[in-house]
Amino acid sequence: MIPIKDNIPSSTYPYVTVALVAVNVAVFIFELTLGAGVERFIYKTAAIPLEITTLSDIGPKGLIPVPLTIFTAMFVHGGVLHVGGNMLFLWIFGDNVEDRFGHVRFLIFYLAAGVAASMTHIAIEPGSTMPMVGASGAIAGVLGAYFLMYPRAQVNTLVILPLFIGMTRLPAVIFLGVWFLFQVLSSGVGAQGGVAWFAHIGGFITGVAVAFFYKVFARAM
Repeated sequence: MIPIKDNIPSSTYPYVTVALVAVNVAVFIFELTLGAGVERFIYKTAAIPLEITTLSDIGPKGLIPVPLTIFTAMFVHGGVLHVGGNMLFLWIFGDNVEDRFGHVRFLIFYLAAGVAASMTHIAIEPGSTMPMVGASGAIAGVLGAYFLMYPRAQVNTLVILPLFIGMTRLPAVIFLGVWFLFQVLSSGVGAQGGVAWFAHIGGFITGVAVAFFYKVFARAM
């Protein structure tokens, strides 16, 4: 399922969402200029579980302290489909969550969700030397927050099945519920295939939890 747009207009301009998309795309364009050196760049900026758990740089040596790779990894992607898919989801769902949280709180939330997502994956695969990159963990947090805040929103969705390809409109609670279920069912393969499924799960749960407490706090004000 590929989201095309939702039906919830933003009441404010999503400066942070736009900036995050721009930075991610700019970093990916920079990666394209590196040619054969892109693999070295990824290893220098990726969050590698073994490095994080041991606080040691297994190489190639980089200028970025190991703990900070949790943040740099959020802005590095492994291919056009990787960055394109992530930015599509961020663009569609990020503006409304930013609208609800406010610009500064949304940025803090986005980064915190990304850290929580990465730490979930690292907790499951502490000895892995596979580099973890991409914004999907942080974006999963955005999806989790949207799931709780806008469950009745309608998402125009391109559905691609073996015997059917077409557009349909799904409630956000269904679209994002199916998305999360897919992550859970896929998590049995761990990070195989280059996807850190548990990072998605951790990010989504973080987003739901933060949105829940935000709604409770806002109601108490």
